[in-house]
Amino acid sequence: MIELDRVAYSYGGGELFSDLSLALGPGTFHFLTGPSGAGKTTLLKLCYAELRPTAGQVRLFGEEVRAMDRDRVALARRRIGVVHQDCQFLDHLPLKENVALPLTVSGRGGAEDEDLAALLSWVGLSRQAEQLPPELSGGERQRAALARAIILSPDVILADEPTGNIDWEMSQRLLALLVELNRMGKAVLVATHDLQLIRAAKAQVQARVLRLKDRRLVAAGADL
Repeated sequence: MIELDRVAYSYGGGELFSDLSLALGPGTFHFLTGPSGAGKTTLLKLCYAELRPTAGQVRLFGEEVRAMDRDRVALARRRIGVVHQDCQFLDHLPLKENVALPLTVSGRGGAEDEDLAALLSWVGLSRQAEQLPPELSGGERQRAALARAIILSPDVILADEPTGNIDWEMSQRLLALLVELNRMGKAVLVATHDLQLIRAAKAQVQARVLRLKDRRLVAAGADL
């Protein structure tokens, strides 16, 4: 569904990574690790065409990104749910309206209230539906971000350090939701530095662990 073929990316006169290949197919689960500054967030942005590679090819659902106009990229992105590291919300809107924003943008707002209620129940946020984002805990914000990312039923979920600011119990709850999505056939790619989370996931799902190191993407060692 998403393919990176011998991709390189450079900025500021320096090459962040090169000759990088990755395929996210239906039902696959990948973890992406690496030191700060290695390019994990940049790689995720390449996967949803927020950035374009300086060399190589990125294909979204069979289409080469460089050949896609803005409308085709926008349509492809509806099939990709992204959980951003910073969890930005509109603080003046209640949680349920923040989660429903992708429906509004796609012209489907107000048409699927029952689905929205079911989604909030699935992530354990039914009681928080009317609360404003500043009233939510860190874990509640992360689960709301996941709900917003999947409300359009995407084929691929990309998560950038989704457990970076929450405790272990809440990290486990979020991981359980991602595993359940994967078992529904979704492709999942999680960028994280949390090796404990990776070990917990590998006990539940067949996950491939990749590491960005020395400008290359390599399989992580068995010690994980």
